[in-house]
Amino acid sequence: MRELDLMGVRVEMPSNIPMVLLREVGGHRYLPIWIGANEASSIAGAQEGLVPPRPLTHDLMLDVLNALGHRLTEVHITELEEGVFRANLIIDGVEVSSRPSDAIALAVRNGAEILCAEDVLDAAGIDVPEEEDDDEVEKFREFLDHVNPDDFVTGDEPPEN
Repeated sequence: MRELDLMGVRVEMPSNIPMVLLREVGGHRYLPIWIGANEASSIAGAQEGLVPPRPLTHDLMLDVLNALGHRLTEVHITELEEGVFRANLIIDGVEVSSRPSDAIALAVRNGAEILCAEDVLDAAGIDVPEEEDDDEVEKFREFLDHVNPDDFVTGDEPPEN
């Protein structure tokens, strides 16, 4: 498993499909995952530090875990099958199946590590060689401007992860 950093959420135009972008820690690969609008909003809001007046679903899930004395420690992105990513939440050492989008929304709220199986990164990761910081940021922006869900998924519509 390789550790990933959350780079952010973006809505691809003109398809209007949200995407979360993860970056391999200590490596050169980025992992784009197309997600639902609600999860995109939840991830982006948590990443910006927004606190809703009432707990949203992902906040509630963490509140329940904490109230019961449990802790989400890691998120594992484990599989990519027919364009669909699969993930597990690691709660007190127990694996619980999850969509990657929900897992990431939870991880960003409590600082849990996001890890990805090497074969998933090999299959869906996009290699962006490291250069000076300014060049890397510019290449990343260019990548986001030109990436398309059709580059990664076969079929009429990208699956929601």
